[in-house]
Amino acid sequence: MADSKAPLLADPAPLGLMGFGLTTFILSLVNAGVLKGAGDVKVVIGLAVFYGGLAQLLAGMWEFRNGNTFGAVAFNSYGAFWLSFAALLIPGFGITFGAATGPTGNAVGWYLIGWAIITGMLTLGTFRLNGGLVVVFVLLFITDLLLAFGWFGNAAAGSGITAIGGWVGVLTAIAAWYVALAGVLRSVSGGKIALPIMPMA
Repeated sequence: MADSKAPLLADPAPLGLMGFGLTTFILSLVNAGVLKGAGDVKVVIGLAVFYGGLAQLLAGMWEFRNGNTFGAVAFNSYGAFWLSFAALLIPGFGITFGAATGPTGNAVGWYLIGWAIITGMLTLGTFRLNGGLVVVFVLLFITDLLLAFGWFGNAAAGSGITAIGGWVGVLTAIAAWYVALAGVLRSVSGGKIALPIMPMA
């Protein structure tokens, strides 16, 4: 008689959080002014397409399979965010981000405000999950707002409010890595290693 049980699936959340964390970390170093070269932002493209983008989309689809609506919406949304951001940096898309014919600071500011709204809505869901995710999403919400205001004011990377947003983004990445590590260690130890993430339910 065939086993009717569904095959056991690994938790895709650590993958999604790792992809989000690394891509956010590198872009945040650009925004904070640590990576100052004229072309340094281009190092984000590969991460935004493959790790922040594709890996998060895959994690989101696996979360659908696991019945986790929050994880599915969050990972697919931010995977799409990173792919859309990469499109602003890839000349082949014809957008020429940062050039005279590219989007204005105002347009990018509103783009980030839109993402802040999505992040704010998802933040409400984290209050039913765990404290680690609350920290990640609250920091991301603040990062989005600071960067949006930086673009509205045409603040260059590494200066003013954009730099502050970059440093808050670094903290966001670290928080995401911490929650991802908690998931990995819990899995490889059979639950014996449990980093505190303050479950809410």
